[in-house]
Amino acid sequence: MDRRIRIITGHYGSGKTEFALNYARRLKKEAERVMLADLDIVNVYFRSRERAELLEKEGIEVIASSLRQDSSDMPALSARIRVPFLDKRCQCVVDLGGSEAGAAVLGRLRPDMDREEIDFFMIVNVFRPETCDAAAILKQKESLERVLGFPVTGFVNNANLIHETVPGDILHGDAVLRQVSRECGVPIRYTACMCGEVKGWEQLLGEVSGEFFPMEYHMRAEWL
Repeated sequence: MDRRIRIITGHYGSGKTEFALNYARRLKKEAERVMLADLDIVNVYFRSRERAELLEKEGIEVIASSLRQDSSDMPALSARIRVPFLDKRCQCVVDLGGSEAGAAVLGRLRPDMDREEIDFFMIVNVFRPETCDAAAILKQKESLERVLGFPVTGFVNNANLIHETVPGDILHGDAVLRQVSRECGVPIRYTACMCGEVKGWEQLLGEVSGEFFPMEYHMRAEWL
């Protein structure tokens, strides 16, 4: 079972925000109080706070950072962001920017963090050039761990080519992440799949690592 606070991060194009949204919605079916904290100040295109209305209708509380109206590059963090770290009744998903700058934001909250309550999931799409092979994935993992000060506790295989994805693409991502897992000892926690887009996704069941995680699009426009 995952820990109470799940930090979701990944390089641009990894699909981390889609995963965070889908995860929060699934979590709400199991827990009374669920919060989604959007700390992604890096990606200006696909941000979970843009779906706040949908989430809040389902009873999910959304906390978002906002950029200051001056020359500062640092975000103005809502005071509410401390709530999920301090309220033990709350189940929280943190959508974190997938770069060193994004990870540094969370460092401001480190005094409120309990390592034993945190899972740090790294979303990987092997069809992005920055995470195309084991060496690149390990490099990014080490960079994020260095900035955040927490170890990655699980990988999420989100290998996809958007609407062109076939089961073989996801199996390729699984093979690459298995190699990474063998080298660093971090398990593959989930294998994500847009089941509505991937014809023949059923053949993946029992063949991929971790828990199979069906998803649906929330962030990507239909024309992409």
